[in-house]
Amino acid sequence: MCSSDLKTTAAAAKRVFVYQLEKEMKKQKIDKSDFAIRLETSRSAVDRILDPESPSTLMTFAKAANAVGKHLKISLA
Repeated sequence: MCSSDLKTTAAAAKRVFVYQLEKEMKKQKIDKSDFAIRLETSRSAVDRILDPESPSTLMTFAKAANAVGKHLKISLA
């Protein structure tokens, strides 16, 4: 797989993660400010996490999932 394919795959994975995270936040009625408090971070950091174009680490994904009572699951395909 070439570099551009990897970037496309990574961007798609983040879009899916953000979609699922926002869906869970809505389900639990968690707004961005409450989410920032749960993550012990700023509102602008939450905006970056929820921005599919902004890079994030696996640790950030794991913390975000934990903040809504979920866990991050990674698999190879």
